[in-house]
This record gives sequence, structure tokens and C-alpha cells, in this order.
Amino acid sequence: MKTAYLFPGQGSQYVGMAKDWYDSNHEARKMFDRANEILGFDISKMCFQGPEDELRQTSVTQPAIFLHSAIVFTLTARGKKFDAAAGHSLGEYSALFAAGALDFEHALMLVGLRGRLMQNAGNVRPGTMAAVVGLDEKKVEVACREASVSGIAQPANYNSPGQIVISGDVDAVRKAMELSKAAGAKIVKELVVSGAFHSPLMEAAKDELKKAIDSAPIKNAAVPVFANFTAQPVSFAAEIKEALIMQLTNPVRWQESVVNMSAAGVNKFVEIGPGKILQGLVKRTVSGGAVIGIDKVSEAGVLSE
Repeated sequence: MKTAYLFPGQGSQYVGMAKDWYDSNHEARKMFDRANEILGFDISKMCFQGPEDELRQTSVTQPAIFLHSAIVFTLTARGKKFDAAAGHSLGEYSALFAAGALDFEHALMLVGLRGRLMQNAGNVRPGTMAAVVGLDEKKVEVACREASVSGIAQPANYNSPGQIVISGDVDAVRKAMELSKAAGAKIVKELVVSGAFHSPLMEAAKDELKKAIDSAPIKNAAVPVFANFTAQPVSFAAEIKEALIMQLTNPVRWQESVVNMSAAGVNKFVEIGPGKILQGLVKRTVSGGAVIGIDKVSEAGVLSE
């Protein structure tokens, strides 16, 4: 049996996240304390107490989810054999940490910077995102192309069969929403976000993030990491850096990544970090494999089962 570790992205956060790990484990407390120093604000207070609207801010959400995932991996999965890793958007940094390509401190620095830059980019050029459910991806792409007369509209996340998130300028995305409804989508819902992620509207964040990634001590990964940008496995430092830079303004090819992992022989998927979003996406994408998750201390033993 081949195992892939999966790491969630933005949207998986919740008030109280990782508090049970902090309360029960000295190593978790050390990681939270170090994170507070690196980030320059009390991330533990944000995770444990919120308020929810502050925890939802991109500059807070991204390091919070990375930290939760890194703690769970360190305390339950480090040292255990796994064959591949992948992370959804921000989660790609967690996957690279798990694969040994990034150490904890530099990964957290990059994630903290990425969150700030993406939030700022959303202020510089406001945009929006919307979920489209129950419509073929080709029809969603056509809707985005036709809506592009009003600005940028493009798929941002290919999450699972029949679930795509689109991103771009407000008028263009809303036009694409109308066209998707007319084409037969079951659900079309605008999302509460601070920017048009995984679209050219994030271009304002790219230069500074690229400088930080280029200078970061990224190593070759110990296991293949399936990159959002290509849905293909990357292992070498140079291709890892390129994939991280490109995913900022390009779609997350999550469905294709899961299919490619399955084709490579992965038949056990373990989501590590807050929430269960990726487990649901995997179940809707491939069949026959084992799909489990570790979020809370009470789930820590599932890898031994």
C-alpha cells in the first residue's frame, strides 16, 4: 500500500484549532512559542480564541493552518514511511515541510510573508471568487472566457469532479456566475475572500514572494510532492521553487493531482491538519482507496491502525 500525506489550505481554519495539541504536548507548545516569535504576533491566541473574523484574515489564516498541520505531522507522522505528499494551495508549503524540502522556521517565514502579500494584493486590486458545483469543467472554462469581456475571470481551483472555484475581477466573476447558472450548474456561490487568489490579480504579490522563495534554503524533497501548478510530482529544489512561484497566479489542479497520485499507486490518503475538506475531495475524485485524517489529538492513533 502506498500512502500520500495531504495538507489543507485556506478555509480549513476554525477557532480552537490545535489547542488540544498545545495543552497536551510540550513539543506543540514549543512550536507555537517559536511561531509567535517568527511571525511577530500571538498566533496561539488567534488560533485558540479568535475572533473568527480575524482568524479568517489571509495574513493570519495561512500561518495558522500551516502551524496546525506542521504540529500534527511532527507529533504523529514524522518518521513513518510515506510515498508522496501534496497540499492544497497554502498546503503545498506544509507538504514540502513534511517532505524535508523546507525546515519549520523557513516554511513558516515564507507562509507568513505569502499571507501578508496576498492580503495586500487583494487590497491593491480587489477581486472575488465563487464556487461552481455540478457543471463540467469545460463549460466553466467557456463561461469564464465569455465573461472576460468584463475583466479577468478564470478557474482558480479544480477541486474535484463537478466542483470548481473561479477567481478574478468582481464584475467578470459575477458574469461567469450568471453564465454558469445558465449552463446548468447546480450551485453557484460567491465566496467571502480577501482577494482573487490563484489569478493574475495576485501579480502584485509575485515579485517579493519570488525573491523570498529564491533565497530560501529549499532542498530536494525526500518524497515526490505533487505540485498545484502542474499536478505532477516535483522533487528537486529548482522545480519546487518554480512551482511555488507559479501557483500564486495559476489554478490549483487538485483533482488532477489526486488522479495522478492514484495512478502512481497511492491507495491510502491521509489528510494532516485542520478540517476534513481534502478527504471529501479525494472521495469524490477516486474510489477504492483508504481516506483518513488527523486533526485532533483524539485522532492521533489512526496511522497505527
